[in-house]
Amino acid sequence: MEIKTKNTQLDGVLELFIKSFDDDRGSFVKTYHKKAFSEIGITETFVEEFFTISKKGVFRGMHFQIPPYDHSKLVYCTFGEVIDFVVDLRKGSKTYGSTIQFLLSADKYNMVYIPKGFAHGFYVLSDFATMVYKVSSLHSMEHDNGILWSSLSINLPDDNLIISNRDKSFVSFADFVSPF
Repeated sequence: MEIKTKNTQLDGVLELFIKSFDDDRGSFVKTYHKKAFSEIGITETFVEEFFTISKKGVFRGMHFQIPPYDHSKLVYCTFGEVIDFVVDLRKGSKTYGSTIQFLLSADKYNMVYIPKGFAHGFYVLSDFATMVYKVSSLHSMEHDNGILWSSLSINLPDDNLIISNRDKSFVSFADFVSPF
């Protein structure tokens, strides 16, 4: 498996580009290979995988799980296009509170690796988008948490978001006490 990595200003967060095999039938893409990922420093065991299907204008985020169920994520878009956001929640980090964004697209074959201690969310640009998440710990409702997106440095192309009541109710970053 061929993986190209791009470091980001948030230590540990990587944008990954994977090779596709294209012919007249379409494309074939290997999204995970334990040895190849280990060779680029991603050694977690991913224990659960989810996907979401969202329509244009949906914002999901900014989500994370608190210890002891905190987890690393590997996220990618298999259909459509999204703006993906990551924010550093690691107290003591020189980039604490900093946000980065990525354009994830089914056509680019890119993904984002998000270590423990970061919140994640995305905004759908295309008519529909399918996002896949691999995570390194099992989902735990009582440890599932989030930060209010509007309290972070996130620039969205539209003010008319489709967002869940739960995501609207998260604590603001100014009132957040980090467990990381």
